[in-house]
Amino acid sequence: MRLEEDILTRIDHWRSRQGDVPARAEAMRRLIETGLARSLPEAITFRPADKLIIAMLADLYKHLKVNGEIDAELVMGALSGGHHWALRWHPTRMSAHLFHNHEDREEDVAFVLDVLDMWDFIEAAFRELPEQDRTRIAAEVDGPFGKHVKFLGFDAQSQNNESRLLYIAEFMVEKLGSFKSTFGGRDLDSHIPMADKYRRMYRVFAPIRPTLIGKTLSMGQLIQVLKAAKEETAN
Repeated sequence: MRLEEDILTRIDHWRSRQGDVPARAEAMRRLIETGLARSLPEAITFRPADKLIIAMLADLYKHLKVNGEIDAELVMGALSGGHHWALRWHPTRMSAHLFHNHEDREEDVAFVLDVLDMWDFIEAAFRELPEQDRTRIAAEVDGPFGKHVKFLGFDAQSQNNESRLLYIAEFMVEKLGSFKSTFGGRDLDSHIPMADKYRRMYRVFAPIRPTLIGKTLSMGQLIQVLKAAKEETAN
């Protein structure tokens, strides 16, 4: 394997700073192993600056006699001893919940936001309808939202991992306050898979959305969007 001169210079600089000053080949092996370890999703690594910040915070924790959920002495022991694996365990007062491999996908966040926005319009329009129009919807909409025009949420137990959408929705509403006036305090676990229905509905709602600035869904638009939940995707 041929490396550029600049990379070789950097490798030589790195190995000269090691206690045993390893040969270039050994230095390359160590650097490769370190890089591979850091690339693993389960790896927990800290830069020197990270360690310094954590040590300062732990010192403040001790000085202020903070009685929190995180055991600062245990964290420092794991950090200073190189026992980073211990941070994934669940001993008393350890912050293992901070170290996981999950990160919300941008496309899931965008989808949940679109669904909440759509249902905010749907429920707002439905609230303004007189009883006779609500009766018409119940008669015309042959699907899950004929008689109960209400956002049901996402399924926590769905086999297609729909739960990730539920947790995003709950965080958006309860923690960030998005659409809280409409969905706040509501149980958003639908107990049945709903994501595909919302996708069909949103395909109908999306072209309507730009026309709704300062307006609500019309009766016809409302029925059209609700009916889409029932429709099966074309083969």
